Order: sequence, then structure tokens, then C-alpha cells
Amino acid sequence: MFRRAMTLIVALLLLVGFGAGAVFLPVPYLVASPGIALNTLGEADGEKIIQIEGTESYSHEGGELSMVTVQYSGGPDVRMDLFTVLGAWLSPTQAVIPQEALFPPDRSVEEITQTQTVEMNSSQRRATAAALTQLGVEYETSAYVAQVMKDMPARGKLRKDDVITRVDGEPVADKQEAVELVADREPGDPVALTVDRDGERVEVEVGTKANDDGDPVIGILIADRMDFPFQVDISVGEIGGPSAGMMFALGTMDRLSPEDLTGGNHIAGTGTITPEGEVGGVSGIAQKMVSAQQQGAEYFLVAGESCSQTFDSAASGEIEVVKVNTLDDAVGALEAIRAGEDGDLARCQPG
Repeated sequence: MFRRAMTLIVALLLLVGFGAGAVFLPVPYLVASPGIALNTLGEADGEKIIQIEGTESYSHEGGELSMVTVQYSGGPDVRMDLFTVLGAWLSPTQAVIPQEALFPPDRSVEEITQTQTVEMNSSQRRATAAALTQLGVEYETSAYVAQVMKDMPARGKLRKDDVITRVDGEPVADKQEAVELVADREPGDPVALTVDRDGERVEVEVGTKANDDGDPVIGILIADRMDFPFQVDISVGEIGGPSAGMMFALGTMDRLSPEDLTGGNHIAGTGTITPEGEVGGVSGIAQKMVSAQQQGAEYFLVAGESCSQTFDSAASGEIEVVKVNTLDDAVGALEAIRAGEDGDLARCQPG
């Protein structure tokens, strides 16, 4: 009897020990937390975030147009333990997401970082284009190779910064046209490209292969190169991704406008931007709203397609959320805020 009791006690202790140890085992999840907020009208590391040369620019005091970020903990090299993940799951300001959502198993951390950098650079160019379009300033566009992927048909045939001028003999003026023409074939069929490489015309034939969706790809990231009539430089350090596009566009407009777009108000927001001024949805809205509210923002601009995320934020009800689908919507919202007519602003509706 005594031996049975001791065996049971030892088994229970081992079970509890293994259970406690399991809490600290690494798990394939990431923790999303409110990140930093940067006023696009202000400075970072002692320099203006948006600098303009070649035309008149303006600085306005008092107001802010802040981009907000999400801070992610964990990853392939720094696995989170179950105890930390459970704590984040219970936190009102954090979220838990699968690691593969940001780090797909078929891509290296280096490739993901490079893509994030390309997306940020492209976002800044699109933001400048959107701001100039909104202001009625003309510019020229072209499509160029932003990145060549490893182990893909384009490797060794195309180079970073090649400007794509024709696809199968058809002239292209921007990224969209180039992507559509490349996709107009069956996977495995080759594509003939004409590129401008350091001022020299080069003809290249590249094979295609099917991506995960079954569409033909050659293994490059194509971006729009805009030739603006003056220089716009946007610098935010090592922050990556495209989600600050709308706020970059508004910040650029403010720097180019004699009138203060904010009216002295603190406005934050997030959303991608196209050169035509369309605002797209992004992830991490709940954490970004908390970041904006903690930094004292009074209003938070968000794309209509991201509205559903706003109701899950700990800052819901603590900050005025404004729904915008275009840069023109955002500019109209700022006009209403300046005029003290924020009761007329579009709001996200549940359901």
C-alpha cells in the first residue's frame, strides 16, 4: 500500500514538473504589441522625416500627423514560450498570431526583411505620387525591378534596378501594366522583356513558373519608379512595410501646402496608399490604435476595409476613429476637423 502511494505521489510530481516545464517550452507564435508613433511632420534622429528640395515647402507648428506601428516579439530565431504567449493572449493591448503569418517557412528572414524594406520604399514613392496627384502636380512613371528572388527563373537574367520598358513587345508605363502583361500566359511559357540597364537597352527572355495560386511568375518584385519634378525624401529608420502610406501622403501634402492641414490637432492613422490615392487596409489595427491613444492622438484615420478590427482595440471609445477609403476622404476629414465639424465625419459601423 505504501509503495503504491509513493508511486502515485512521484507520478503526480513528475506530471506537475513536466507541465510546469512545458509552460516554458518555445511555441511557434508571435506577440503583437503597440509600437512607436512617429509624427511625419516632425523629426527623427535630428532630421525632418519628410524633406523636400527643389520647390517651396512649409512647416506648421502645433499639429501632428502620426504614423503608428506594431511591435512583434518572437520569430524563427527567438521563439516565445507558452507562459509569455498566454500572458499576451490575456492582455487587452496585445495579440497572439501564428509565427508563419509573418515568417512563412519557405522564406528566409533575410528575404522577408528585404521585402519589408522594398515595401516601405515603394510605399514612400506611392505616397509622394498620391500627394502630388491630390495637389494636381504632374509626374512621369516607369516600372523597375526592385528585387530578384533566389532560385527563380529571373535569377541571373534580370538585375535590381533594371527598368522594364516592354513586355512581349508591348510598352509598359508602370508596375501594374508590367504585372498584367507577365501574367497573361500559362505557367512555363517564356516572357520577352526589354529593359533599360544603366542607359543601355537589353533584351531578355525569362521562363515562368506557377506560384502558390497557379499564376505565372518570373521571380521578381516590380515597383513603380516615379520621376517627380522635385525631390521628396522620407526617412523613418529601419521601420518596414507599406502601412504608413496614407500618413506619408498627408504629411507630404502638409509640407507642400501653405495651409496647416491639421489645424493644430493630433491625428494618427494607418493604411496603404496607391499613386491614385486609394487607401488600403492593414493588420494590427487594435495595437496601432492603442499606440496612437497613448501618444495623445485625438483622431485615428483607418481604411474602410480595416473597420472591423477597430472594435477589438483596448482604445476603442477612447479615440475618435474616422473611416477613409481614399486620400481625398482623408483630406476632407481633416477639413472637417479644422472647421470643428467632426460630427459629420464617417465612422466605422459594427456588423
